[in-house]
Amino acid sequence: MEQIRELYVNPKFIKQMTNGYPLILKEAVDMPEVAIAEGTIVQLLDAQGGYIATGYYGEQNKGIGWVLSRKQKEVIDVRFFTKKIREAAEKRADFFASEDTTAFRVFNGEGDGVGGLTIDFFNGFYMVSWYSEGIYAFRDVVYEALNKALNTRGIYEKLRFNTNGQYVEQDDYVSGEKGDFPLIVLENGMNFAVDLNDGAMTGIFLDQRNVRKALRNQFSMDKTVLNTFSYTGAFSVAAALGGASGTTSVDLAKRSLSKTIEQFSVNEIDYESQDIKVMNVFDYFSYAKRHDLKFDVVVLDPPSFARTKKMTFSTAKDYPKLLTDALAITNDHGIIIASTNNASFDMKKFKTFIDKAFKDADTQYKIIEQHQLPEDFVVPHNFPEFNYLKVVIIQVIN
Repeated sequence: MEQIRELYVNPKFIKQMTNGYPLILKEAVDMPEVAIAEGTIVQLLDAQGGYIATGYYGEQNKGIGWVLSRKQKEVIDVRFFTKKIREAAEKRADFFASEDTTAFRVFNGEGDGVGGLTIDFFNGFYMVSWYSEGIYAFRDVVYEALNKALNTRGIYEKLRFNTNGQYVEQDDYVSGEKGDFPLIVLENGMNFAVDLNDGAMTGIFLDQRNVRKALRNQFSMDKTVLNTFSYTGAFSVAAALGGASGTTSVDLAKRSLSKTIEQFSVNEIDYESQDIKVMNVFDYFSYAKRHDLKFDVVVLDPPSFARTKKMTFSTAKDYPKLLTDALAITNDHGIIIASTNNASFDMKKFKTFIDKAFKDADTQYKIIEQHQLPEDFVVPHNFPEFNYLKVVIIQVIN
């Protein structure tokens, strides 16, 4: 590891830091003229040289590093990471003991004390995601700690610190047993096929577990369900297993077809009885309107930002329009599951998008349920802005 560098905290940010804020913002510290290497341990000090915290330097879209410790003499080594991973695993004891869920988050970055690092469990295999070169500098000690703290069947990794947090292409296998993919995992008794060595994605977004369960258990029976931005069709599977009279999955990615067929198949659902469309969601809305198609339940879980040849979509500015388009093909008294993982706005702001869309459509609505990150996605105490997932289940009242 590099030598420890001292950084002086801007007085305006000291209270926030001492209250436990985990992110080191660029504007919060006086940056030295000499560049700091990624992965350098930094000591954060006040103007008088008083100790505030220890962290690591690692540039990513959120800041320039993360606080690791508030104990001046604590050494950031294998023991440190082993303790953090063990503590995180103990919090998930119920998940490890579960017989109907074998995929969940074991370590959630700043919520478990190490920002920029997440660890997910997939039926004995672990997938480690690295969000900055700074934390990746600790790769060897983190893997040693993971093997000490937990019984790992095999380890895979995702490097997500390319420009704008994009995935870095590589062979993601790290150590242990090599997975025989697709690997089947359980989530609340549903089967999902995952591949830990197939580019950026695994085949399922674990943070939507409770929403899929709600869709299956409460909102699907005898209903027609439209799943937009459907990815591998996980919401469609949940709806079909909940007794939906029919599901339609729409995604622009060509591979969404084979991946969705796979997810239906591992749950013994006849995929030919379900509708799978490879097309732009907004084009599908137009198609559905032209053909007078309406749905009882519409799932909206778009990416935060997407660009096609014809358009760019950003949840921060385009969500109301997305909702208005969805409303036009939702039955009276139907359900819209509106979701976003955009961390740049909070639940209160998200609800203003919902309100605007319904006002523009001159339609009444009622919020039935709200979801944020599930319990394995631990977020820092007192800092709700790190709880990026926002899901609002809305009933249309006409």
